[in-house]
Amino acid sequence: MTTPQENKALVQRFYEAIEQKNFDALHGMCHEDFVFYNQVDVPHRGVEGLIAAEKKNFDAFESFRFPVEFMVAEGDKVAAYMLFEGTKQIAPCVGATPKGNNCRFSLLMLLTIKDGKIVEKRAHFDTGDIYRQLTA
Repeated sequence: MTTPQENKALVQRFYEAIEQKNFDALHGMCHEDFVFYNQVDVPHRGVEGLIAAEKKNFDAFESFRFPVEFMVAEGDKVAAYMLFEGTKQIAPCVGATPKGNNCRFSLLMLLTIKDGKIVEKRAHFDTGDIYRQLTA
């Protein structure tokens, strides 16, 4: 079993890979039973499901940052508070037509680790706030 510190390090590497758009690296960090819940009950199964769900959002911006502000770990769980800072929307996102707007919002992620890999990711964020920023 991994320690909370090892789990936090894994989650940090996971989000660094996403920020660098190194989606291939996610395969080595995610468990074979991986599932991503975008908001409460929308499951995306497997690493490819995660990539398909996330990539379209990241590709909606000319550039983005996705820094982890802080993490808390206990047992097999890691909670990560993060910011998304997208520059110049260039493709549809959360139903908003691109207008070149920037977008900045916070997210809370809850990840579960199994066998040294991420087996579950749950995302919580305010899509209404994102939509308002992109349509202003």
